Parts: sequence; C-alpha cells; structure tokens
Amino acid sequence: MKKKPIIKGGLHLLIVMVLAVLVSTNTVSSATTGSPAAISLAWDKTFPKNNKVTVEKVSYTNRLGINIVADMYLPKNMNRAKKSSAIIVGPPFTGVKEQTAGLYAQEMAARGFVTLAFDPSYTGESGGQPRNIASPDTFAEDFSAAVDFLGTRSFVDRNRIGVIGVCASGGFAVSAAQIDPRLKAIATVSMYDMGRATREGLGLAVTPNDVMTKEEQIKALEEAAEQRWIDFESGQIKYGGGTAVELKPSAEAAVREFSEYYGTPRGYHPRSLPYSLTSRGALVNFYPFEHIDTISPRPILFIAGENAHSRYYSEDAYKLAAEPKELYIVPGAGHVDLYDRMEYIPFNKLESFFKANLK
Repeated sequence: MKKKPIIKGGLHLLIVMVLAVLVSTNTVSSATTGSPAAISLAWDKTFPKNNKVTVEKVSYTNRLGINIVADMYLPKNMNRAKKSSAIIVGPPFTGVKEQTAGLYAQEMAARGFVTLAFDPSYTGESGGQPRNIASPDTFAEDFSAAVDFLGTRSFVDRNRIGVIGVCASGGFAVSAAQIDPRLKAIATVSMYDMGRATREGLGLAVTPNDVMTKEEQIKALEEAAEQRWIDFESGQIKYGGGTAVELKPSAEAAVREFSEYYGTPRGYHPRSLPYSLTSRGALVNFYPFEHIDTISPRPILFIAGENAHSRYYSEDAYKLAAEPKELYIVPGAGHVDLYDRMEYIPFNKLESFFKANLK
C-alpha cells in the first residue's frame, strides 16, 4: 500500500518545503530567524544503523567562523594508529546529515573509509544566521572546512580525501573542488546545478519548452528583491518559493518525485526545512561548471539515473570536464531513487572509484 505524505497542506506546501527558493505556486508564512537545532545524540536518522560502523557527533568551524555539526562514521574496530582514506558526503538541497548524506557516509564507512556527513551552514544543527538561507559560496566553503577537520585527524591521511555530492551538493562539491586541490577525487550523484535550476526551472530534460523565459526570470528576481525590504523592516524571513511565476508542468512532475522522499516517512526529517525566498538572487548567480576543467588531473565520477529528470546536469558537466572523468548511468533509476534505494545506488562503483583514486 502506498504511503500518504505526512506533510500537511498538500502539493503546494510540499513544493516550498522541498524546493525552497525555486519557483513555486505557494509560499510558507514568515518565520523568525531562530537558532540552530539542539544537538541530538540519539539515533534520529531516516535509515537503519549498520552494526559494522560506529558514528561520532563532531563539530568544527568553517573559514567564516560558522560552527558545523557533522556525523563521522568509522569502520568498526578500525586501527586508529594507521592513516585511512576519507570521504566527505554532502546532502541534497535543504537536506540534513540524518537523511541521504548519512546513508551514503555509513555505507562507505562499512566499506573501509572514514566518512563525514555534515549539516551545511545555516541548516540543521550547524550554526549561522539567519537560519535556512542558501549561500552557494558558503556551501562550497563547507566542503573545504570538512577537509580541514578530517585532514587534522591523526587516523586520516590528508592526501587521500575525496567527496561525494548528492543532488545540489554535487554542484557545490564541484565548485569547492575547483578551488580546493586537497579534494583528491570527486563523485556526484543525481547532481543538480542549483544556479541553472533557479534560473530555468526544474524537470526540463523531458520538456525543454518549460524553461523559464527571461521575462519570468526577471519577475521572480523582482519578487525576491522586493521581499528583502519586507524582511528587513519586519525582522522576519519568508521561507519557500514565490508566487510571481507559476510552476511549469515538468517541474510539477519533479516535485511529485521529491514528495515520495521528503513528504513521507521514507525521508522526512524535522530539521530539513525550506530556504528563504530572498536566497534566489544568490542562487541565480551560481555557475558551478564554469571552470570544471580545472579540476583535472583529479578524477571526477558523475552518477545519474537512467530515468532521472536531472540527468542532463551530469551529462552537461561531463562534457565540460577534462579527463580523467566518467559518466555512469544507473539502469532504471530516477533522480530520487539514488537518495536511498539500496537496490539502485551503485555503492560498488563508488567503492572501486575511491579505492582506485585515494590510494
């Protein structure tokens, strides 16, 4: 029997919860900036615990002085006297470490790596004010901060640190790798270019005619800019998408797919919240593939589902990247299938990629 969404308010509210600053047909009411979530030591993940792994809650600051809270996963009974390779895992847009990123981190730790799944700045248990805003440059910095932390652990070889970016974190990880050569191997899964998605809209692989027009892009930016005055005067932030441009049919299809994860017990987590409407401007100005060729000679692995609405992001990035590079298509998989469907996620491929390139 198919589970019904647990988020109240139907598809419109779900859109803003899942897609945050992207164009939507409804909005979330204003809220105060709030504080980071209280740090929990309980197992509050959306996936079961693996007994082959131990997990430690850790925290550290990024270059901007923001406190980052992360879960570090270690192979059980690992020898801390020896230096191991490590992998950083970034979550999908608005996601937290207790969801997809944690699942990937735990599984890769079970395969012998030290791994780290973190809450991005302004999100979940991590610090930063105001809460739940999107800042691509800060999100890229969060990956470098994770390298800072892992590379100073006595049991990690700082010359063998890689990264997995899932969905939006794929774009942020690629952006970080262009400026941080300490990331030695880069893998993306169901990658999203959040700059292009914000400028053009979602779900365009199947329906190119649904790309936002220049006039629609301007209307959306004007709405976000106008909201800055409202937020400034009220001291409160409006979260979610705007009403200036209606959601296109292909984007609605993408939202329904996201809802199968975020809107049901499968992936819902109370700390995974929408980003602010005024974040749109920062995202529109984000071009993560502009210098992707400079990552070479470090290797990049792009993983996408055969049926993913987002597949074209990985295909376009692959074309722009320099060797060594690989595009791996998962047969029968959609975009969100690679968030948590163990029968689809190619962990064997990820394991072989990192063992070959972090040695």
